[in-house]
Amino acid sequence: MRVFRQAVALACMLATAVAPVLAANEELPDIGSPADTVLSREMEQQIGRSIYKSLRDTGRVVTDPEIQEYIQDVGQRLSAHATDSGQQFRFFVVDDPAINAFALPGGYIGVHSGLLMATGSESELAGVLAHEISHVTQRHISRAIFANQRASILTMAALLGAILIGAATGSGDAIQGAVVAAQGAAAQQQINFTRSNEYEADRVGVGLLASAGFDPMGMPRFFETLARQSGPMASQAPEFLRTHPVTVNRIAETKERAAQLETPGGSGEVIESTGYDLARARIVLLASPTPDAALARLRAEQDRPERAGDIGLEYGIALARLQKGEYAAARETLGELLVANPSIVPLHTALAQAELAAGDQKAAFRTYEKAVALFPRNVPLTVHYAEALMQQGRAREAHRILLDLLNVVPPTPEQVRLIALAASAAGDIGDAHYYMAEFHLMSGDLMLAADELRVALGMPGLDTVQRARFSSRLAEIQEVINRLQAEKRRMPPTQSGRNPS
Repeated sequence: MRVFRQAVALACMLATAVAPVLAANEELPDIGSPADTVLSREMEQQIGRSIYKSLRDTGRVVTDPEIQEYIQDVGQRLSAHATDSGQQFRFFVVDDPAINAFALPGGYIGVHSGLLMATGSESELAGVLAHEISHVTQRHISRAIFANQRASILTMAALLGAILIGAATGSGDAIQGAVVAAQGAAAQQQINFTRSNEYEADRVGVGLLASAGFDPMGMPRFFETLARQSGPMASQAPEFLRTHPVTVNRIAETKERAAQLETPGGSGEVIESTGYDLARARIVLLASPTPDAALARLRAEQDRPERAGDIGLEYGIALARLQKGEYAAARETLGELLVANPSIVPLHTALAQAELAAGDQKAAFRTYEKAVALFPRNVPLTVHYAEALMQQGRAREAHRILLDLLNVVPPTPEQVRLIALAASAAGDIGDAHYYMAEFHLMSGDLMLAADELRVALGMPGLDTVQRARFSSRLAEIQEVINRLQAEKRRMPPTQSGRNPS
């Protein structure tokens, strides 16, 4: 679907409208780039978070813990080598068969499941992520906005909203109407990154690939693969090529630059992680209408000589058989894979799930407990273990292990919701409302967060530590609400119709 790229592009147009507001704010610092006078980093973060929340609300953002963990790990491995050390990133997968990826303001990087499946290696996937990371670190969105400072924030907000509604409902009418409206607001060059932006993202991205230990040839190799797949008509080209036009010269320049770079250590040998194959297998299961369809696709892949013995395919086949109810066969395959590969965390989780499905609770929890001891605070493992504990009525244990995890590892909204459910099931109602306040904060809804904390403070039996924690958090949120409301009152009438977020 093209709507995600359209939403991203129109976010840039939406952001152009903040210029009049910023011009009236004499306290906003200028840190050296003229683009910052149009869109500060704080505003980039707010816009990106808002669009990401809208995408999440459509149900298209993949919440599978293993896939989330994998794409975040690859992205963070790359972004750790980015020159813009102050930029934070969130990487996520969108459930969409189109071959595409995009960068949102504020460091939100989305990859379509179709693109992940179209890549032939982890380095090719990393090449796409490195390209999108570079769009963010080079401030291409802000720079485009600085060059095109004409649009109404209300018009653009409605436009973006229409496109996101189209994404959620599949309605082409809403999208078409939004695009028609956009034609009167901005020229086409405001929508797409310029050619120079694309060359710059390639150049910086290839450097990131090499620095992070990936094969720098992964980027041009993937571009070549897509170019070969596209037909002579533009409408037949993969979405990534329509939003990131790739020319022969651009591929040649990327290849030439990649050839000059070496991975750390200078050996030139790149070891692909097993996580790539496992994530692709889980995507097949996610995208297939039935377990039988997933099984057929995975077995067809297994018949290809170059995929023989691929652990990801064996893992995916076992998971598909587990979904089909073939518990004994899935358990046997996963057990054999685990004996041969004891360091692969998802195999421990999958075996425990197969044992639990087969009714062998003792074996399942032995597997979980051994895995948690071997891999403490591994996010997908801990999440699945907590879910299993809750299914068995052991909510208090689930609350405890999730709290231990989420106090150390930044959680996703889904994980915060899970710990709220665990606390509620365990009878820790005050904590449950506190966690839901954090969930609403992550979604940008300050008012609902404040309401949850007020409910939490009204719960009987709170100890002094809980009461102090809840009160302190409520005071922080209320201070921000008061500040935003004061700013809203100072805005011109045409700009003051927005709720604080």
